Amino acid sequence: MFNSYCLIFNCLITFITLQNVEGSVSFPKDFIFGVATSAYQIEGAWNESEKSESNWDYKTHFYPENVNDHSNGDIACDSYHQIDEDLKIIRELGVQSYRFSIAWTRILPDGFSNRVNEDGIRYYNKLIDGLLRYNITPSVTIYHWDHPQSLQEMGGWTNTLMIDLFADYARIAFEYFGDRVKHWITFNEPDLFCSDIKRGTVFSDGFGRYLCAYIMLKAHAKTYHIYKNEYYIKQKGKIGITYSSTWHEPKTNSTEDIAAAKRALEFELGLFANAIFSKDGDFPKIVKERVAFMSARQNFSKSRLPELTSEEIKTIHGTADFFGINHYTSDLVSDPSWESFEVSYDVDVHVDRGVDPSWPGSESGWLRDVPWGLHHLLVYIKDTYNNPIVYITENGFSQFELQDDGRVNYFKGYLESVANAIAEGCNVLGYYAWSLMDNFEWNAGYTHHFGLYHVNFSDPNRARTPRRSAFWYKDFITDQKS
Repeated sequence: MFNSYCLIFNCLITFITLQNVEGSVSFPKDFIFGVATSAYQIEGAWNESEKSESNWDYKTHFYPENVNDHSNGDIACDSYHQIDEDLKIIRELGVQSYRFSIAWTRILPDGFSNRVNEDGIRYYNKLIDGLLRYNITPSVTIYHWDHPQSLQEMGGWTNTLMIDLFADYARIAFEYFGDRVKHWITFNEPDLFCSDIKRGTVFSDGFGRYLCAYIMLKAHAKTYHIYKNEYYIKQKGKIGITYSSTWHEPKTNSTEDIAAAKRALEFELGLFANAIFSKDGDFPKIVKERVAFMSARQNFSKSRLPELTSEEIKTIHGTADFFGINHYTSDLVSDPSWESFEVSYDVDVHVDRGVDPSWPGSESGWLRDVPWGLHHLLVYIKDTYNNPIVYITENGFSQFELQDDGRVNYFKGYLESVANAIAEGCNVLGYYAWSLMDNFEWNAGYTHHFGLYHVNFSDPNRARTPRRSAFWYKDFITDQKS
C-alpha cells in the first residue's frame, strides 16, 4: 500500500534519505514501538449511536472562540466510521502497539454504569480485535480528557463523586475488554486536564488544580485496586498512569535557578506522580511547603493544597505497574525577580520560563526540538522514583508538509536520547509517536499537525496520506527489529 501511495503523491518516498540513526542507536529487541491517538481527537460521530455529549463537545459548541480555528471534534478524522482505514495505516507503519482511548460518553452515555451502550462496546471490540488480528498490542487509556457533560455540570473533577463514578466506568472497561487488553492507562496527563478547571478564574488557579489532583489520585488508586483484586487473576494485565512533563533546564548554574527548575518539575510532574511513585508517597515536600506558605500570606486558614491522610497516602502509594510519560519539549527556567501574592498556581510555582532561540521551532509556538531534554527527564524519573518501568506514551512534532523533514529530525534526535537513557540504566520499555494522523489538537483545533499521516479535513472521506515521517518511522522500526 505504501507503494501505491507513492505513485499517487509524486513518489514521496524518493525524497527519503534512508539514513536513520540505526547505525549509532540500538534498542533491545523486545522494545515496543507504537503510535498513539485519543478518542475525542479522532473519532467524530459525536452524537451517533447513543453517544452522549461530552465536556469537549459542550466547550467547542458553546465557546468556539476558545479554539484557534473555532472548530470541534464533531467529525474529526471520522475514525468511528473509518475503523478499517485506521487499522490499515496502523498495520502499514509496522508498529507493535497502538495506544488509543475509550470515550466514556460512548460506552456509558449517562456517565453511570447502570446503562451500557452496546454500540460503543461493539466499536471498541472491532478495533481491539482488528489490532490483535495483526499482532498489534492495544494500549488503552481509560480517560483522555473527555467525560459526559452531565458529570461536568456536577463539578467534574472537583466533585469527589467522580472517584466512584470513574471506578465504575473503568470496571465496565475491564469487564468488556480486559480479556484482550493487557495494557491499561487510567489517566492521561492529569496535570493538563486539571489545569483546565474553570480556566481563568481564581478557583482554577488557586484551588481547582489541587483539588482535581487530590480527587484524580484517589480515583486512580481505587481503580488500580479494583483491577488487582477483581480482574488481575484472570486477565494478567498491567495498569499504570501517564503524565506530561516539559524538561525544565536551569537557565544558569546559580543556586536560585537550579532550585527554580526543580520547583517547576515538582509542581508539574511531582504533584501528580509523587504520591504513587516516590519512596514515601504524599505530595512533594516543595509543593506542600510552597502552597502552605503562600496560603498563609494570602490569609487563608489552611493550605489550598488538600492534605492526604496517612491512610490515603498508604492507599495511593505504589498503585502503578508502569510510569507513562508524554514529553514534547524543554524550556529554560530561572528564579524570578518579581513577587506577587495573587491567588494563582503560577504564583505558587514562582518561576520564569524561556527558550534558547537556537532550538529549532515547530508549527506550535510552544514546541522546540530539544532532544537532550528527554534524556535528562528520563534520568530524573529514574533517580527520583526508583527507576520505574517507563513507557514514553507520547512524543511528537507539529509540521504540515508531506516532506516533513523537521519531524523526521525530531524523531531521530529524541529516539537517540531514549536509547542513550536506556544505556545509562533507565528502565524504558516502549515509545509511542504522537500521532498516527492529524487530528483535533484541543485548543489549537486543526491548525497544528502532528500526524505521521496527513488528513484532508475538507474531504468527506478524510483521506489519510503518509508523510515522509511515516516512511522513516516504518523503516526505523524494521531496522531495529531485524
